[in-house]
Amino acid sequence: MTRVETISSAVPLRSRPNAAAHRLLQGPVLPTLLRLSVPNAVSLCAVTAISIAETGYVGRLGTDALAAIALVLPVFMLLQMMAIGAMGGGITAAVARALGAGDMVRATALVRHAVVIALGAGAVFTLVVVGFGRPIFGWLGGEGAVLEAALAYARIAFAAAGAIWLTNALASVLRGTGDMTVPSATFVGIAVLQVVVGGALGLGLGPLPRLGMAGVACGVLVAYTAAAIGLGLYLASGRARLRFDWRLAPLDPKLFGAILRVGAPACLAACQAIGALMLVAHLAAQLSTDALAGYGIGARLELLMMPLTFAFGVSATPVVGAAIGAGNVARAREAAWTAGLLGFAATGALGIAVAIMPSLWVGLFSNDAAVAAAADTYLRFAGPAFAGFGLGHCLYYASQGSGRIVPMVLAQSVRLVVVVAGAVWIGHAGLTSTRLVLLAAAGFVAYGLAAAVAMRLSRWGTRR
Repeated sequence: MTRVETISSAVPLRSRPNAAAHRLLQGPVLPTLLRLSVPNAVSLCAVTAISIAETGYVGRLGTDALAAIALVLPVFMLLQMMAIGAMGGGITAAVARALGAGDMVRATALVRHAVVIALGAGAVFTLVVVGFGRPIFGWLGGEGAVLEAALAYARIAFAAAGAIWLTNALASVLRGTGDMTVPSATFVGIAVLQVVVGGALGLGLGPLPRLGMAGVACGVLVAYTAAAIGLGLYLASGRARLRFDWRLAPLDPKLFGAILRVGAPACLAACQAIGALMLVAHLAAQLSTDALAGYGIGARLELLMMPLTFAFGVSATPVVGAAIGAGNVARAREAAWTAGLLGFAATGALGIAVAIMPSLWVGLFSNDAAVAAAADTYLRFAGPAFAGFGLGHCLYYASQGSGRIVPMVLAQSVRLVVVVAGAVWIGHAGLTSTRLVLLAAAGFVAYGLAAAVAMRLSRWGTRR
C-alpha cells in the first residue's frame, strides 16, 4: 500500500470543511473579497514598481531598447497570463473546491500535480522562445538593432520560464487555501530583487558591467529562481494551511484533470488575449519605431491592469471554489459579480485618469517627443475602455472557481474576432495611429460586454 493510500484510509475523504475553507465560506461576500484583496493590492504595488522601474531604466538604454521591450512584452505577458491567471487559476480553484468539500487528502495531492504541470509548461516556453525567438519577434516587426535587443532580453528572461511557472503554481496553491499574504509577500520580494539586479546589471551601476538588455533580463532570472525555492521550502515546512509532502508518490490522472479542466481552456483564453495584443503591436511596428515604442509604453498599462484585476478576481476564485465545493451556488455567483464590478470600477477610474492626463504615465518612460505623442494617443482613446477589460477579467477569474470556464474563453474569443475584423478594415481604409488605438479600445469593450453576457447565461453547480 502506498503512502497516499495509507493516509486516505485513515482520513475521511469527505469531512466538514477545515478552518481554511470556513474563512472562505462564512461572512458577507464584499468584506471577504476586500479582506482577501488587500495583500493582493500590496503585490500590485510591487508589480507596478517593476513595470515603472524596468521601463524607466530600459528607456535610458535608448529608443531601440524600448521598442525591443514592446516586442517581447506580448510573449512575456502570455507566459504570465498562463502561469498566473490561467493554469494558476485552475490550481487555486481545484484546491479550493477540495477544501470546500472537506477533502484534505485530495487538496494535498493536488500540489504535487500542480508542480508537474508547472515544470512541463515552463520547459515548453523556454524551448520555444529561446529556440525560435528570431522568427517570432521578426514577425512582430522587429529588425536590426531592435530585434537583437529583443533577443538579448528574451533568451535570458525565458530561461527563467520554469521558475516563473513553479513560483506561480505554488503561490496558486496557497491562494486556494485563502492565504493571500504569503504569495503577495513573495511577489513584493520578486519586485525588489528584479529591479535591483536588472537595473544594476542593465545600466552597469558601480563596479558592475553594463550588460544592457541581457542585464535587465538577469533580474527576472534571479528573482523568480529565488522565489520558487522560497515557496517550495515554505510549503515543505508545514507552516502553510495545506501541508505538502514532497516525497514521490503515484500521480492520478483525475487530479491532473481537476486542474486542466479549468487551466487548459483558460490558457486558450490567454492565447487569444495575447493574439489580440500581438496583432495591434504588429500594426504599430508598421507605422514606425517611435510608434511601436509609444504603443509599448501604453500597453504597459494593460500589464498593470492585469494585477489590478487580479487583486479582485483571484480573491473571488477561492471564495467561488469553496462555495461550489460546499454546494452554495448563490454565494458563488454573488462573489463573481461583486469581483466583476470592483474590477470595472478600478480599471475604469485608472483609464479615465490617464486619458485626461496621459503625461502622468508617459513622462515616466520617455522624453522623446515622437514616442510620447504615440503613447498619448493610445491612452486618450483606449484609456476609458479599460473598464471593459476590468469587468471581463474579474469575471474570468471568478468563473475559474466554478470549474466552468468555457463561456469566459468564448468571451475572450469575441475580443479577438473584433480586433481581427478591425485589422482587416484598417488594411482597406489605411493604417493611422488613431485607427490603431480605436481598434484596441473596441477589443476591451467587446470583451467586457461578452463576459457579462456569458456570466449571466452560465449555469453553475457543484463540481470537484
